[in-house]
Order: sequence, then C-alpha cells, then structure tokens
Amino acid sequence: MLNLTEKLNKSPTEPGCYLFQNNRGKVLYVGKAKNIKKRVNSYFQKKGLDAKTKDLVDEVTNVEFFVTDNELEALLLESRLIKKHQPKYNMELKGGQRYAWIQVTDEKFPRVVSTRNVKKGEVVFGPYALGSSRKEMIHLANSLFKLRVCRRLPKRACLLYHIKQCSAPCIGKISEQDYKKNIFKVEMLLKGKTKELINSLEKEMKKYSDQLSYEMAKLRRDQILALENITEKQKVELRKKYNQDVVNYLQKPNTIIVQLFNINKGIISGRKEFKVRTPLSKDAEQNITDFLRQYYFTEEIPTEVVLPKKLAEKIMLEKYLSKLAESKVNITVPQKGDKLKLLQLVKKNIEVVQRLGENSLLELQNKLSLPSLPRVIEAFDVSNLGPTDVVGSMVYFKDGKPEKNNYRRFKIKTFTGQSDFDAMKEIIYRRYYKVTKEKSQLPDLIMVDGGKPQLTAALISLRELGLQLPVIALAKKEEEIFALNSQYPVRLSKRSAGLKLLQRIRDEAHRFAINYQRLLRSKRGFD
Repeated sequence: MLNLTEKLNKSPTEPGCYLFQNNRGKVLYVGKAKNIKKRVNSYFQKKGLDAKTKDLVDEVTNVEFFVTDNELEALLLESRLIKKHQPKYNMELKGGQRYAWIQVTDEKFPRVVSTRNVKKGEVVFGPYALGSSRKEMIHLANSLFKLRVCRRLPKRACLLYHIKQCSAPCIGKISEQDYKKNIFKVEMLLKGKTKELINSLEKEMKKYSDQLSYEMAKLRRDQILALENITEKQKVELRKKYNQDVVNYLQKPNTIIVQLFNINKGIISGRKEFKVRTPLSKDAEQNITDFLRQYYFTEEIPTEVVLPKKLAEKIMLEKYLSKLAESKVNITVPQKGDKLKLLQLVKKNIEVVQRLGENSLLELQNKLSLPSLPRVIEAFDVSNLGPTDVVGSMVYFKDGKPEKNNYRRFKIKTFTGQSDFDAMKEIIYRRYYKVTKEKSQLPDLIMVDGGKPQLTAALISLRELGLQLPVIALAKKEEEIFALNSQYPVRLSKRSAGLKLLQRIRDEAHRFAINYQRLLRSKRGFD
C-alpha cells in the first residue's frame, strides 16, 4: 500500500476531487481541482500556511482521488462527497433545514396545510423559508374563504362555524361546487395573483349587490379589503413571473453570516439566516461561492440568484446550478433598480440582527472583563433526584442563539450519591478532555449553574487539563455572577440584556438536564 508521499507523487493531473483522511480513515476535507496533482501538492509545499490549514495538513495521513471528465463534474461530485462525509474542515453547512410548503389536500372538501414532504402530483406552493410567513398565509386563506381545518369531517358543526370562521361543509352549509370555487381563489392567493383575485371578488360583490344579496356582497367586500391590506404590507413588489433568491452576506473571523430572501413570483415568502463556520482561511468571495454550492445542493433552486458582488467562478456556478435544477439559472449582480434595493434591504437586516445580538455579548465582555466577545458560550447544569440518575447537561449558544446539534448530556460515572461539586468536576473534565483531544473549538465563555462551589469544581477540572478559559457561575437566588477575576460577585441590572441572555442559557441547560433525567427514570421503569 502506498504511503502519503508516494500517493502525492503519483496523484493524477486530471480534474476531479481529493479527500484528505486522518489515521483512522475519517475524511477531514474534500476539495476539487482542475489539476488534482498541482492542487494537492500545494498543501504540502507551501511555507507560511495559515494556522487552520496547518492544522489540517498535520492531521492528514492519507489522500484519495476521484477523477472526472471536467471541472463541472468535479464540482457536482464535491458537493455529494461533502454531504456524505461532512468533513470538519469544509464549510459547516451540513444538509441545511428543509423548507416547508403549503399544500392543498386532495379531498372532497380540501384543506390548506403545511408540509415538508412533497410527493409527485400534489398541489403545493412555496417553499416558505420563514415558518411565520407560511402560518400567516394559511391562516389568511382559512379565514378569508372559510375553509375547513378539521382532519375528519365531523357529524355536526363545530365552534368555528358558529363564529363564522368555517363554511361547515360537514353539515351541508356549502355545496362541493361552491367550496371548490373558494379553493380556486385560495390557489390564486398562494400563486401571488392578488390583483386578479381582487378583480374577481369585485365582480362578485357587484353581482351580489345587484341581486340584493347584501350579506354575500359584504363578505366579498371584507375579503377585498383584507387582500388590499396584504398588498400594502408587501413593500417590495417586483412583479416577476419567476422565483428569485436575494443573497447578501457579512464576512467575520471564522464565520460568514448569510441572509437569503426567497422571492416567490414577486412576493417575499420568507427570510433565512445562516451563520456558517469557515474552518479554512478563504476570502469572502470564495466562502459565499462554497455556501451557494452546498446550500443549493439540497434546497429548491430559483431561476435567478441575486448577489451583491460578481464571483470569479460565476460562469461555472451558473452551470452547476443549472445542472442541479435541470433548467437555466442566472446569477445577477445589479447596479441599480429594485434588485439593488432588495440587496440593500437584506444587508440592513443582517446588520440589525448583528447589532441586537452583539449588544448583550458586548455588555458581558465589559462587565465580566472577558478577553474576547463571548460568541460561543457553553453552559453546564447538574440534576439529581436522590442518589440515582445523577446527570449533567451542556448547552451550546453561538452569538446568543442555541445550536442544539452541539448540546451534550452526561451520565455521572465516577461516584454514587449526591454531590453537585463532584458531578460538575466530572462533566467539565469529560467535556474538555474530549475537546482538546479532538482539537475542536474551545468556547469563549463557560458558565456553570450555581455559586462558588460549582465554579471551583469547574476550575479544578480545567487546571487538571492545563486549560485557562473564562468561567463564571450564575447563582439562582440573587442572580449573582461569580467569576475567577472578581473578588466579589457581579450583579447586573434586572433589565440588563447580558443578564437576560445568561438566564436564558442557564434555564435551557436546566431544562435539558431535567429531560435527560426523566428519560433515564422512564427507561428504568420499563426494565
């Protein structure tokens, strides 16, 4: 079997992908290149590599190659390999969240529901990036056109009928034909054909008025007013016949913050934000290119992607997206007009979110004399009910928001009985022993639930591991903060954004620990 040096010397010169592996065979990084040999050898010949790339190279003990016919095929293969292996040195966008759609069910009296699993032949609209937008649209459709919401038709009218929120097909208050007409109007609404729908309702209102059916005419008038109000709220109206994604971003150390507005035929259907870890040092342009490739490998691809700056790989990226979408996809960089205004709107949203999020973090840095902004906070709690099922929990907050994929739970192993001090020592030691062994990212701040004893326990374990990290303890009774560098406990105002963040993190750690303890007790009950 060839060693690493021999493999590097005999690496192919064709386009394709390369996989760096460690001594356990785990894939550390997946890359693509026009010339594999030239690209792969550059990692091992360059001097003055940045710290992240040096860490990668130090771990590599093997490399595997996949040769392709051209660069486009290499690009597609790279996305598949990243999704399959989820390497720690690639951009951390591991199969992003799937958007949900609005579905009109195939029933005698159809319902309007939310779905994430779209099957062939189903009538769906979307996708909706923001859950609140989707729920609002479903509520609007149901309330405007009095649709049924019950899964099964009851034998008698429910409360919704009596408060005039349902047309009660269950007791024959509306015919199947008239109900289907309402469904047709709902579909017009979901397609963004608001103007055509209003025109149709105005004609019906006039017809009912001429027939002296004033109650029906009033219903149409109310529907028209509601739709006109929705149109007013839609500040950005592009009147396009195709879907767009408007993408803007902000590059930060080790992270790129991306916001995406999904425009569904001229209607903003939602907003999505990603804080994406960038393990290797690349410029913002390359990071956004990597993000788009990975994001659209699993998500719905629009006809047009609007970006703030031209990418060096624009043509190749367009070919890649078109291949995935099986239709033409354009990448646009506007210089003026509505699209530029949209980009500015997205950028403003990013800055507002960052400003609001960083206020609490900046306050904590100043009040607790921390060496850096506490972007990553790991918080620990111990839960016990008697001497059995003593457990610990760790929650992970990044930029003030929970990342549940990084939560951890611990079953106490080193002693029996009740001792929050010993339990805290154990879980802190186990957590950071593993982190240092795997060379994972250390947090900017560690928080333990409790007072001085819990703080002391955490510090003992960290010192045993040779680590010096900022640690605080938050005591419940007076909400006092105990810190290593403060002789007396720190008290923040009850209105303090920083204190509220710490309380939210502490409560989440407690909830996570309690849930784990209950799980263990329920399992023991079935043994």
